[in-house]
Amino acid sequence: MASDARIGQTPVVTPAPRRPKTRWGVHLALMVVCFFVALPLLYALQVATLTLEGSYLSPPQFFPPGGDLLNNIAQLFERNNFGVLFVNTTLIASVVAIGKTVLALLAGLAFVYFHFPGKAFLFFFILFTLLLPTEITLLPLFRIMSELGWGQTAPRLALTIPFLATATGTFLFRQHFTNIPRELAEAAQIDGATPVRFLFAILIPMSWNVIGAHLLVQFISSWNQYLWPVLIVQDPTQQVIQVGVRQTLAAGLQVDFGLLMTAGFLASMPPLILFVVLHKQFMNGFSLTRDR
Repeated sequence: MASDARIGQTPVVTPAPRRPKTRWGVHLALMVVCFFVALPLLYALQVATLTLEGSYLSPPQFFPPGGDLLNNIAQLFERNNFGVLFVNTTLIASVVAIGKTVLALLAGLAFVYFHFPGKAFLFFFILFTLLLPTEITLLPLFRIMSELGWGQTAPRLALTIPFLATATGTFLFRQHFTNIPRELAEAAQIDGATPVRFLFAILIPMSWNVIGAHLLVQFISSWNQYLWPVLIVQDPTQQVIQVGVRQTLAAGLQVDFGLLMTAGFLASMPPLILFVVLHKQFMNGFSLTRDR
């Protein structure tokens, strides 16, 4: 009887889910906006393919691309020592980014999971340093480096050690650790885990997005350093890539815009590649929240 009842029932037809309509107008508008945003970069890349005479044409040559890009790249590496500058900048930016991330991670751990006198005042003082313009700290920092002699004897130390502390990173990791449930720390403490084990076993695996985002931001910031290396480094072989780009502008009696745009294009490639690699961590690193 039960089988006959099921046979007599009217089958229920589930409607197929509707596909969302594609808003072609919105996509077209976004494509136009992206084109105009990328237009200066596209034109710089076009100029990088031109010779010295081609870069001075009036009206400018927008199309087709020239054939001098490889010659400009070879000239930068042979005459302007771009290979050494790339190595120096990569080493300095990597040390600064990793050092800042490690210290910010430890500082965030201390401000969230440890209790000590003056913790609130110290955290407020660290945030207060964000209000100080960079120009205010350059002169005292230059005097300290000059007294230590690092500008002449150890320029890489002068370009890395003063920039290992970061108030922004401390605030970022402190807020991130605050959003992690306190029950995890209590459970780890009951299990007898030390703070170091709690950091490596629980906090770091839950913080890869924030770590990746912080690494990316600090690497790009250190990669784009210009003013401080110009002030402190006297040996041209110890300089950074942004100073090399500026020296390309000053070389010769007439500015070779093709060579200059090639230098700028090459100097922007490592941060761009790193951003492509870590773009997911960058997008997710600042969005981890929890309802308390």
